[in-house]
Amino acid sequence: MRTRLTPLRWRMEEAQVDGLVVTNLVNVRYLTGFTGSAAVLAVTGDGAVLTTDGRYRTQSAEQVQGPVEVAVGGLEAQRTAVRDLVGAAARVGLEADHVTWNGSRRWAELLEGVDVVPTSGLVEALREVKDEEEIELMARAAAIADAALGEVLPELAPGITETAFAQLLDSAMRRGGAEGTAFETIVAAGPNSAKPHHRPGDRVVRRGDAVVVDFGATYEGYRSDMTRTFCAGGEPEGELARVFDVVRDSQAQGVAAVRAGVAAKDVDAVCRRVIDEAGWAERFEHGTGHGVGLDIHEAPTVSPLGTAILAPGMIVTVEPGVYLPGTGGVRIEDTLVVTEDGGRPLTAFAKTVAVN
Repeated sequence: MRTRLTPLRWRMEEAQVDGLVVTNLVNVRYLTGFTGSAAVLAVTGDGAVLTTDGRYRTQSAEQVQGPVEVAVGGLEAQRTAVRDLVGAAARVGLEADHVTWNGSRRWAELLEGVDVVPTSGLVEALREVKDEEEIELMARAAAIADAALGEVLPELAPGITETAFAQLLDSAMRRGGAEGTAFETIVAAGPNSAKPHHRPGDRVVRRGDAVVVDFGATYEGYRSDMTRTFCAGGEPEGELARVFDVVRDSQAQGVAAVRAGVAAKDVDAVCRRVIDEAGWAERFEHGTGHGVGLDIHEAPTVSPLGTAILAPGMIVTVEPGVYLPGTGGVRIEDTLVVTEDGGRPLTAFAKTVAVN
């Protein structure tokens, strides 16, 4: 963790701030290792202090090591610790994406006489490229999810409800060592599979249904993300069979396009072109992918609006889909580590279509 403060200070210099108040708890965790639910981290060019309350006295002492001072106490004591560190700075940045209007006013009042300014993405930019330890943790999360799906897939048969299968999958990930799910598991059967972010309900899986299963595990804070779409009771037929073929081709070409030096939006374009040529341009209604890490959605964005150039150590998803109201939808997703010469998948579950 101590090495992450140095590049943050470089970015602070570029943003022309002498101090930074970090209030996003995910960013606090990334910079210090602290996992509690209440904390603020203040950073200057030569100091750093993490403040929290008495509930986390022991935990903060165990988790926060190195050049970060820990100040534990009530709200006033915490504010004093922050003010003591950054109060002499000329310009102090607040994480504008994570501070409310009222919150920014309170910080301005606390730091009276200091030029308090908004900043955006200073820590998030560092989080885009993962180190080897982060990649190992995410690989472990992906392996837990892979194993869990293999364990419960035989239960995905006509007669089971979306909710029941989601619960089986979530429990299997827990048994496999996950801290929890990476996000609310999506199980969408039949016409519901045409809703990209459907929430599992009491819809019963029927023979011939497309069933979208989008899920992930969390391991030591890091998340995995994978989608597989199955056809219950046998191979898909008619238009649905063509959807499976097109999405599978789109996703494979997108995965092949991932490598260092490629624009993220170009990966999206590769996937989108296959679906466009099939006549379903309007039925691919979301971006191709996103970064994953301590958050399930983080930079870089893989979409027509993406501005990032992929770099080694970035972790992105490739998840094109086609959604036909009344018929069903298909999405296939893998999470990949960007390398110099390609993308190394962390998610490895087979792209089997027919089940039970």
